[in-house]
Amino acid sequence: MTTVEHHYPKQGRVILHIDMNAFYCSVHEAVEPEIYRGKPIAVAGSVELRRGIIVTSSYAARSMGIKTGMQVGQALKICPDLMLIRPDFELYRSFSRRFMQIAYSYSPMVESMSIDECFVDITGSKQFGTPLEIAGTIQQRIMNELQLPCSIGVAPNKLLAKMGSDMKKPNGISVLRLRDVPTVLWDKPCNYLYGIGKKTADKLTKLGIFTLGQLAEGDELLLSKHFGVMGPHLKRSANGIDNSPVNPEQEQSKSIGHTTTLPRDYIERKEIHRVFLNLADQVARRLRKQELMTSTIQITIRDPDMRTITRSVTLPTPTEHMDDIYRTSCQLYDHQWEDGNPVRLLGITLQNLTSKEETFVQLDLFDYEKQPKRENLNKIMDGLRDKFGENAILTAGMMSDDPSAFIRNHKSRGTSLQMDHLKNNPLHKEEEK
Repeated sequence: MTTVEHHYPKQGRVILHIDMNAFYCSVHEAVEPEIYRGKPIAVAGSVELRRGIIVTSSYAARSMGIKTGMQVGQALKICPDLMLIRPDFELYRSFSRRFMQIAYSYSPMVESMSIDECFVDITGSKQFGTPLEIAGTIQQRIMNELQLPCSIGVAPNKLLAKMGSDMKKPNGISVLRLRDVPTVLWDKPCNYLYGIGKKTADKLTKLGIFTLGQLAEGDELLLSKHFGVMGPHLKRSANGIDNSPVNPEQEQSKSIGHTTTLPRDYIERKEIHRVFLNLADQVARRLRKQELMTSTIQITIRDPDMRTITRSVTLPTPTEHMDDIYRTSCQLYDHQWEDGNPVRLLGITLQNLTSKEETFVQLDLFDYEKQPKRENLNKIMDGLRDKFGENAILTAGMMSDDPSAFIRNHKSRGTSLQMDHLKNNPLHKEEEK
């Protein structure tokens, strides 16, 4: 045991990120290997449902130039032998539950990020071996029991574990330590870092920040000026710093969230911002009702092909105010989602909740005068809604045709969208790339 304990930090954590490789296609290969194994295959819906877009493809297809998002017609020109399969989400969910169950057998601290990836905190799992031994065992079991390949990142935090799982695909295991960040990451372009999309990278380039090393040493005031609360977060991420905990499903009741499925694909940013305004108003109202404050704001975005991403940021000080939640949600969206890409579902989840009574909010000079006025306004608005109903007060920006604007008289529910497929998991009765 002494040898095993040597591989675990005295302080800090050991996190795994398990990323299933070409998950949808791999599932079909596992179910019908005689038809699909090793063949160029791709999952794509009908033209009516998916606009003839490749959702994902096998590694055999990728080696021939087939890419996610490619038009089906174009893909067939590149690879006439490409085998097209309609998505079967019930089948994918079944395999997702099974690989999650394997992860749960090594730690109760499992956080699903989507149908095909999860974080596992194995800090307290020394009885199963060293971190590399546990990662290797999980990977081998998933292959032996499910016939599915996966890549695993081993790191001291979620950010680096996610980066590590992307380093060797398919079926690789990578260790990425904090001390490795300067040599492994700093010479890379900014969009190499998980969480930095093309729009953010382009904006950084205009500021003269081309590499992660430059971002890691960037001027925090300059970053805050151009990216708001995301500025310091970007710098911390470039230094490999991420303090967000692994939140197992049973812990997710400690969050307040709401998602809304849109009546059609939304593309215009102003429409999407309006949905976020409604969602922010609802979750902030529930937050105040429970006399809580939030430090972390997470958004959920799902596109018409059922691909789902979540992005979050931790605020410098806790808040209960709708405008803080709304502004941060819009910033996260604007930095992560390309203009013109359709959106079918949006959500906001408030995490790291603390009792308002016990929370000390460090006020700066500006907020010192502003804070009492905001609290009084909240009390007045909440009082009017308590007496006359949720629709008693609406801002002009809330008037829209999105569903979130019309459900104020119904009880909103906390949600963990990325874990929907696990609700029937016998391990949790309580409650794609």
